[in-house]
Amino acid sequence: MIFNSLPFLIFLPIVVITYYLLAPKWRWIMLLAASYLFYMWWNPAYIILILFSTLINFYSSHAIERHSSKQQKKKYLYLCLITNLGILFVFKYYGLFTQAFMGIADIFGVKAHLPFLNLLLPVGISFYTFQTLSYTLNVYFGKQKAEKHLGYFALFVTFFPQLVAGPIERYDRLAPQLKTPHYPSYENFSNGFRLILFGLFIKMVIADNLAPYVEEIYSQPAAYNTFHLMAGLGFYSFQIYADFYGYSTIALGSALLIGVNLMDNFKTPYLSASIREFWRRWHISLSTWFRDYVYIPLGGNRVKWSRWALNIFIVYTLSGLWHGANWTFLIWGSIFGLMFIIERFFYERFGIISTQKWGIRRIFGVLITFVVVTLAWIFFRSSSLSNALSMFEALWNNTALADPWRPDPFMMFWLGLFIILDILLFNNRFDQWCSKKPLWLRWTIYTLLIFGITAFSGIDNQPFIYFQF
Repeated sequence: MIFNSLPFLIFLPIVVITYYLLAPKWRWIMLLAASYLFYMWWNPAYIILILFSTLINFYSSHAIERHSSKQQKKKYLYLCLITNLGILFVFKYYGLFTQAFMGIADIFGVKAHLPFLNLLLPVGISFYTFQTLSYTLNVYFGKQKAEKHLGYFALFVTFFPQLVAGPIERYDRLAPQLKTPHYPSYENFSNGFRLILFGLFIKMVIADNLAPYVEEIYSQPAAYNTFHLMAGLGFYSFQIYADFYGYSTIALGSALLIGVNLMDNFKTPYLSASIREFWRRWHISLSTWFRDYVYIPLGGNRVKWSRWALNIFIVYTLSGLWHGANWTFLIWGSIFGLMFIIERFFYERFGIISTQKWGIRRIFGVLITFVVVTLAWIFFRSSSLSNALSMFEALWNNTALADPWRPDPFMMFWLGLFIILDILLFNNRFDQWCSKKPLWLRWTIYTLLIFGITAFSGIDNQPFIYFQF
């Protein structure tokens, strides 16, 4: 069940109405059942893995808390980590591992054959695995008490608005909200509907209309000149942003309808003046997860420069690998790690990077950061290294002028409107920004968004890009 579909637009109001009609003590049961139904809509078999993950983390956390011996605590933590990451490895990374293993064996003249596993990647497995692991790790570090109620914990794992593509929530932030009785609120309803409307607009009108142009460019880059390719790369930057930002915004709005505030996952990332700032504004829940559970345990900023650089490189490479089992994702993550290191080097040595007040320096930083991020997206979008290299080759070689490329003017209008809105929303969330505007302006915006959705929606029920992770 995807957000931009009729089943979800029927499902959501039923869940919200039922939630408020039920007595508070029964609401968690209804939400849990609705979340399982939502998840099984893709494939009922998926429920087995998420139930297993729920039980492993629930009972591991209790075992960790129950034992006073650090050695015993570690034993159960390692059991939990190996089980969770092992499942993720089998379903997501086994193919990449076999490819690398047989390639290395071939270099040494050894014929190696590993069994092929034709497994369908369960939707959202990377998201809920990291969410449950954050809980267990916090119990181990003494930052979190183990949840005594299996039902409440299961709801934390499966809460449907953020289940399949985040944001990756922390237990101490989400669980208390799920346990607290909420009551109908005009503010929550109005802000929730604003977020859902805006999210549907940027997904269905922006992302889905850009998708055909991006697909055309990436499927045959040699057929286009450098200018066309650069336009296509820019389109993909906005496609993936609108697609993932759209999902996250709908998730926030859906949760807000029942009084639950999810964390913001995006804060106008393309207005960042550095790579560091970009990752503070893009997929915030993932970057903070890696900061807290990988970067800081590796030493964080408390180590010498060379070790810090290695830590940064490891974190960003793992972040790339989290996205997919492909060499392209590893390179994509590594690029950001290297750029982060280079950026800090120049900042410390020459002080030429400014991310503070708006001015010439910041505007220049925003443009440079956008170009770097856009070029890095080539590896993210390409299905293989050879495809990515073909794109770079075409960018470099196809400099001859060609017939003017004329994208749909309506698409360019909506894209321009989205960019203007994004600039206006700098450091603000759409619902909060919109609620402060005069009534006539709010309804003008609503009318434009509704008109765009009804008249200019792209491909019907196009899945969200991040569902594949």
